[in-house]
Amino acid sequence: MESWQAIILGVIEGITEYLPISSTGHLLVAEHLMGIDQGGATGKAASDTFAICIQGGAILAVLGLYYKRVLQMIRGVLGQDSEGLKLAISIVIGFLPAAVIGVLCNDWIEAKLFGMWPVVFAWVTGGILIIAATTWRKRKHTEHGGMELMELTWKMALIIGLMQCVAMWPGTSRSLMTIVGGLLVGLSVKAAVEYSFLLGVLTLTAATAKKAVWKVHDLDTAYDVWFGGAKLMWNHYGAVPLLLGIIAATVSAAIAVKWLVSYLQSHGLAVFGWYRIILGLAIGGWLLWPAP
Repeated sequence: MESWQAIILGVIEGITEYLPISSTGHLLVAEHLMGIDQGGATGKAASDTFAICIQGGAILAVLGLYYKRVLQMIRGVLGQDSEGLKLAISIVIGFLPAAVIGVLCNDWIEAKLFGMWPVVFAWVTGGILIIAATTWRKRKHTEHGGMELMELTWKMALIIGLMQCVAMWPGTSRSLMTIVGGLLVGLSVKAAVEYSFLLGVLTLTAATAKKAVWKVHDLDTAYDVWFGGAKLMWNHYGAVPLLLGIIAATVSAAIAVKWLVSYLQSHGLAVFGWYRIILGLAIGGWLLWPAP
């Protein structure tokens, strides 16, 4: 992997991670176009691990922008802030469904769903879902209303967490499912977006650690080894591309997060729905176009 490729992937990850358009889908397309996913099974595993690990940049961006909330939750866990404890519990409850299903279904998801056509299907379907949810909220006259973040109950958090599980299908978008889930349980746009960001920190951290540490089958030793994902990635790319990818993701994610919060307050989600549908149809048409 060249340095410029790592930077491009980092920028794509940062911009798309918290927007409801699917970072995984965009990264799969970018890797495919740049030929990064080639090189057999080990090459594909290395590129998949790289795409997951540069999520560290997106995590750092939210930790920096929402450090006050993070500190509030830390104080809550330490028994110094009751609201912070309530929010921390809500984040953990929202995370648990994905943690369980991710462990149980990880191999099947990677074998069956990490391809271009599943991503295209998810893009179009997710776009339709966004437009439907936006229309429903307008009819309910709740486009700018709703509950504040601290009014979130554990049952609401669980519903959002269950919806996040749908995002394990590449192309669906974790951000999409958690924001829409928040809106459907009655949160305001601002609260739904903030909860999605905070939940993402825990979810992305767990996914990154799992991908790097998890056992994989080592073709050299014929044994399953710990840190297999990290080993494959390191052998293929080294440290520099990973560092560049994380830096690019951090900067671009910080910009995207600040822009998204401001944009959604006055415009809503509909534009992302149309973007997903158009992109999905365009990529689908490209895949069907006969090779020269």
